[in-house]
Amino acid sequence: MKTEILAELVATIKARKTAAPESSWTAKLLSQGVQTCAKKFGEEAVEAALASVTGDKAHLKAEAADVIYHLLVLLEASGVDLADVLDELAARQQRSGIAEKAARGKS
Repeated sequence: MKTEILAELVATIKARKTAAPESSWTAKLLSQGVQTCAKKFGEEAVEAALASVTGDKAHLKAEAADVIYHLLVLLEASGVDLADVLDELAARQQRSGIAEKAARGKS
């Protein structure tokens, strides 16, 4: 798995946080705050979901990349480290998905 790509992308997002918004899409998103970043992430997630039902794998692959990028931007805007999210995923691997959801009160 090419997980180093995620680390590189996170580093790029962090570096662009201080760039001029007119010079970088990432800087522009981050300068507009969490609400804008959340909205963009949601839009991309919907586009990926819609692409999945068409059966167009190339379109879904492109949309999934957009979702991952915009999630990382949202995490940066929110002050949440990707490492913390990965720790959460690792902790969840210790129990079944059904048990994990029940512990969070979700069905």
